[in-house]
Amino acid sequence: MKNDIYYQYNPWWEENYNPNKYIARPSILDRMTKVANDNVITILTGLRRVGKTTLMKLFIKKLIEDGIKPKYIFYISLDDFLLNNKSIIEVISDFRKIQKLHLDEKVYLFLDEITYKEAFHQQLKNIFDNQKVKIFVSASSSSILKDKKAFLTGREIIIEVLPLDFNEYLEFKKIKIAKKETYLKESYFEEYLKTGGMPEYVLTEDREYLKNLIDDIIYKDIVAFHGIKNHQLIKEYFSLLMERAGKQVSINKIANILNIAPDTSKRYLQMFEDTFLINLVSRYGKTNEKLLSPKKVYVADLGIKNLFTGFRDKGSSFENYIYTKIKNQDPHYIYEDGIEIDFITSDKTLIEVKYNSDFNTKQKALFESFNAKNKIIIKNIHDVELLSK
Repeated sequence: MKNDIYYQYNPWWEENYNPNKYIARPSILDRMTKVANDNVITILTGLRRVGKTTLMKLFIKKLIEDGIKPKYIFYISLDDFLLNNKSIIEVISDFRKIQKLHLDEKVYLFLDEITYKEAFHQQLKNIFDNQKVKIFVSASSSSILKDKKAFLTGREIIIEVLPLDFNEYLEFKKIKIAKKETYLKESYFEEYLKTGGMPEYVLTEDREYLKNLIDDIIYKDIVAFHGIKNHQLIKEYFSLLMERAGKQVSINKIANILNIAPDTSKRYLQMFEDTFLINLVSRYGKTNEKLLSPKKVYVADLGIKNLFTGFRDKGSSFENYIYTKIKNQDPHYIYEDGIEIDFITSDKTLIEVKYNSDFNTKQKALFESFNAKNKIIIKNIHDVELLSK
């Protein structure tokens, strides 16, 4: 194989690099910057096409602007068929040969779609331990990413890239809201709840793009990887999950609807979570309550949900959005005597989401009596700021 492919992926080796077509996401780039000098492998995870590759390209631009010579920076997408017969170690060796770099010269490696290579955990460990490197990798499946033999224990840090939040959505759409016009937020926010936060879809609003994305994930990351024969059954299962977004999901009920075994239903549910299409939230309480109670399902992206269900339940969509804002706080839902409170976080903050609505009597009593460090009621987009206080 000629070296042309490496030059195609690394245009900064031969020319000024200025990827103007990409829109920055400062919150994630800042997190990447904070670990740039740490002696760990940084793993970007998240839904397919959520922007992991773009973030790598933007960070490469930043490294060059900060004075790193372009020849020390290497990017490659490991799902390229021209690399099928090359190991990761061989690809990195090719890079060092092209740039005539010794093993003790520090290089910055950006390895996209790392899970396409077999034994990638062991190969990364070998490169990390024996070369002077800073490694960034990306992956779109948490199940494949799992390091069963603990090759990278103590050597990795994971950054999950989520779809755009509302403020990022406004940035991508080039919408600016003056302080004197904050009333406009509500109408723009409802547009966001309808569109979701997949970067390319936000820019184009092309429904075919979302359809192709779902097909890609289902067929490549679930059907093909797990060797599932009934493609249509998987799509029907996902459609049922979208209908139940924001609600407790019963594995047995879905099994009955689709005429499959409960164990099969459970496996399928896990597959969708592993590909970052959904998030599952356990009930708050003792261990047996967490294990035996049904989990609530939230979608990774509201645009994907609306593709299947239409945009009709704004309250459910708003609750889903709030979940994404507190996801890193390990939220659980509360369920007592048939009454539900939306979330309690790891720091014992109780959160109820009421999109332009109010408590009923029993729910209000449970909310007020529940022992929590903080209590927050979120009714609209303006209240979201309470989450960061």
